[in-house]
Amino acid sequence: MNKIVVEGHRGYAAKYPENTMVSFEAAIDLGVDAIEFDVWLTKDKVPVILHDGNCKRTCGVDVHIRDLTLEEAKKLSAHYEEKFGDKFVGAAVEIPTLEEVLQLQAKKNPNLLLGVEIKEYTEENVDLTVALLKEYGVYEQCFFYSWNARIVKYLAVKYDVAILGVNLGMLGYLAQLDKNEIEKIPEILSGNLKFQNRMMLDVEVYRKGKVVYKYSALNDA
Repeated sequence: MNKIVVEGHRGYAAKYPENTMVSFEAAIDLGVDAIEFDVWLTKDKVPVILHDGNCKRTCGVDVHIRDLTLEEAKKLSAHYEEKFGDKFVGAAVEIPTLEEVLQLQAKKNPNLLLGVEIKEYTEENVDLTVALLKEYGVYEQCFFYSWNARIVKYLAVKYDVAILGVNLGMLGYLAQLDKNEIEKIPEILSGNLKFQNRMMLDVEVYRKGKVVYKYSALNDA
């Protein structure tokens, strides 16, 4: 039986502010097989880790990360007051760079797998992210997510990487790809069970024999 990979989604987000260094370090210390994180680019094109793009929810400031330089982004505190109250106010929970996360991995567990979600849907984000992963020698330990079919195609065709996270609503787009392109799209497709129905699955990609595995459900059942 294949081993189930335990992934710390945005780190140890149940106990610590998501996508922060303390959250990732806590997840690694907990013994997870992988950590997952979301990559955006700052105004000066530095890959940073943040889920929403807009900093309002976790940092309390209504500004988009792409409109901030790295220096400006580092002045924000990602203490996620809405969830944790003042518990992490004043703590070292700034927005991390991708490089900082990779340095933590190298220090704590060089064999740790990385779930890399491309949140800014640009080829530039993909290229800069992949370049940094290769620089740190962890490219082969990564699997990628994106909820944008164009970026999924770019990842698959240019980099031939392992990909998770294609929303069911994108299957129609994938069905338009030619045979060679389709073969480069991995068989792992995902979507929220809320949207699962026979009609949505009965598209050309499914008819071609591609297997659909569910990524997540809406509840614990």
